[in-house]
Amino acid sequence: MLPLSLSRLPRPPAPTRLIRAIDPRVPLAVKRQLIEPLLNRTFAEPLAEGEFDVLEGRRISLHIEDLGVALTLTLDAERFRLSPEAGEATIRGGWREFLCLATRREDPDALFFQRRLVIEGDTELGLMVKNLLDSREEGLAQGRLGEWLARFERMARQER
Repeated sequence: MLPLSLSRLPRPPAPTRLIRAIDPRVPLAVKRQLIEPLLNRTFAEPLAEGEFDVLEGRRISLHIEDLGVALTLTLDAERFRLSPEAGEATIRGGWREFLCLATRREDPDALFFQRRLVIEGDTELGLMVKNLLDSREEGLAQGRLGEWLARFERMARQER
């Protein structure tokens, strides 16, 4: 048998193409098990302090267009939950723009004024969510979510 050269191994699929292909097939129950604990740990302190209480029973959708990912979040009993229902407001944009918003690499207002991120539907609700995220001085780049975002960004850069 001939030895297999590492250079001949097929490259793994790019993370953005992989997510685009897999996400529509992942049931909401599985997404809930992955995403809800991550969000609730990341926002544990502001959730406990009631900073997100204005979202109780409201729904906001995040549509990451270039990944084909759309998630709708609601707040229920001081915890973020994924909802199967459509959002009252939608924040739409590419993964790089959401990454800039989450990590505060760019001014959130600039992302919206330049229309790199767009709010549709109940704009008051969308702006409220943007302002709540903007009020987090350290952004979302701490903890496990920050590690995941950094890892995804490195892998996505390699696919170019």
